[in-house]
Amino acid sequence: MSGDLHTAEGQIAGTVPHPYHMVEPSLWPVFGAISAILIAAGIIFVAHYNDYWFLIAGTLGAVSTMYVWWRDVVRESRTPGLHKLVTQIGMRYGMALFISSEVMFFVSFFWAYFNFFFYPTHMGYAHAPVWPPQHITTIDPFAVPLFNTMVLLLSGTTITWAHHALLENDRRGMIQGLGVTVLLGITFLCGQGYEYTHSPFNFYHGGIFPSVFFIATGFHGFHVIVGTTFLAVNFFRAIKGQFSVKRHFGFEAAAWYWHFVDVVWLFLFVCIYYFGRSAITAA
Repeated sequence: MSGDLHTAEGQIAGTVPHPYHMVEPSLWPVFGAISAILIAAGIIFVAHYNDYWFLIAGTLGAVSTMYVWWRDVVRESRTPGLHKLVTQIGMRYGMALFISSEVMFFVSFFWAYFNFFFYPTHMGYAHAPVWPPQHITTIDPFAVPLFNTMVLLLSGTTITWAHHALLENDRRGMIQGLGVTVLLGITFLCGQGYEYTHSPFNFYHGGIFPSVFFIATGFHGFHVIVGTTFLAVNFFRAIKGQFSVKRHFGFEAAAWYWHFVDVVWLFLFVCIYYFGRSAITAA
């Protein structure tokens, strides 16, 4: 009993006799799992019965869970003595492994794309084995896609500007860099929305090429939404003065994630937009 009391007192005083952070019990993972189940069920109900109630409930639950969970994580990060050096190193390894898993996620999309790119006979079009299929009019890579590429490349420089400003203890420069990066992320999403609404092919009736195109670029767009939200949270935290030169992993993790989003888009632009603009005939 005295040992438990000593540990509790140590946690309160920020002097836990080990370098690890023991996470407090939380209900948010349970609520998040329930919300995810509701979203999955909601998609099924929308597709088969045009019923949106489960999807709306799941989405509201997921957004609410993310808000309160992230709020608790931010409070935890600002509690003196909780995130010691070992914990900080562990968080960096965790973020690196998470981004690695995201890389493999997109590798599957590129694998599917190049499977038909190099072997269009797999599509079953014996009379015209070409990629893209003859009935597909592809999107001009030097129109909206090139604009979006320039926007993301510019955002990579502005987030680096913000990071260097933070390291130089230039709070104003950090806030400006983050704000511009968030605006560039929103600009990219607007460009992609325009591209989708003016696409010469659609997801439902175009066959394999539109399916691979929309699943790869669409999931990248989703990652841009996540990254922009991540940066927006850091923007408001920066305004409140919650980052310092020595303690700013939340900002650093957002910057890593955003650079990952940049690099993936460059591969999408070259492989799917540029290489996919002209037909390749199977040997």
